[in-house]
Amino acid sequence: METMDDRGEAVVEGPKPQPHEEGKTREDRRTRVTVLVALGANLVIAVAKTIGGLLAGSPALLSEAAHSVADSMNEVFLLAALRRSRRPADSRHPFGYGKERFFWSLLAAVGIFVMGGCFSFFQAIHALTSGSEESYDGYAAGIAVLGVALLSEGTSLLRALHQVRNQGGADGLRDPALRTVVAEDGTAVLGVTLAIAGMVLHMLTGQVIWEASASFAIGALLVYVAYWLGRDAREQLIGVAADPEPSRQIRALLAAQPEIDSVEALLTMQLGLDSTLVAARVDLVPGLDSEEVEEVAVRIKRSISRAVPEADQIFLDVTEKAAREG
Repeated sequence: METMDDRGEAVVEGPKPQPHEEGKTREDRRTRVTVLVALGANLVIAVAKTIGGLLAGSPALLSEAAHSVADSMNEVFLLAALRRSRRPADSRHPFGYGKERFFWSLLAAVGIFVMGGCFSFFQAIHALTSGSEESYDGYAAGIAVLGVALLSEGTSLLRALHQVRNQGGADGLRDPALRTVVAEDGTAVLGVTLAIAGMVLHMLTGQVIWEASASFAIGALLVYVAYWLGRDAREQLIGVAADPEPSRQIRALLAAQPEIDSVEALLTMQLGLDSTLVAARVDLVPGLDSEEVEEVAVRIKRSISRAVPEADQIFLDVTEKAAREG
């Protein structure tokens, strides 16, 4: 059945939310809170790092400021992903908007690379080539700002890891929004540590190479994280198969049906965080009439939905073996 939404588009009405869908909604709310906590922390820290970096003239601190600005923008992307990916299917997008999460995660990866990684490299090169006189005015305040940032980023990281643990450990990292927050906060903790080490060694030795090296290291770290997140988002946008275990369950379920002679093909694709397309071509045993074939197809679809709840788009190509061979 179709109805019209507030934009005048036809909305395909599906079945009422199942328990696993309600669970996903609760997980979305927790993820949204986690992203908001990270956003609030990064906004405050970005301002403090920028002011401290400008006053101290510290390339490492300015690199970390760019890192926090990039993280703040990325959290805005992730909030958009959480909201837009849950829109219902409509006539233009019959499979829903689940892949919105992967699109916005890709933008977040690009933001980390450009605003964080490239700016850090620029600061490192500028520090090595500027040839300005050494001055440590404001360094103590800058290190104090980084200390507060370390505590704040660490708190945000612990919250994100706590949610990952509550959502099943590694399975919790299937959510690109949560995975991005964990990657950003983990990188932020390591980046702040590198910046503190670079500033302290610069002050102790008088050699700017230490701070430039810290900026290079921060840039390399951000580029690697951006590549890792971007590669995963790209694969999901192109289309990847379901995990091996659900695919194995579906194939075993099909093979166990007495009316199915053989499973000729089984294709799956992840449409979103909790939505999977299943397309199967099966040969039935001879002698079934059209009504029996329809009943078998309905029963198989229901069995797959019960066994693999995220398989919400199921298509069967049913053929009698004798008819196909003839």
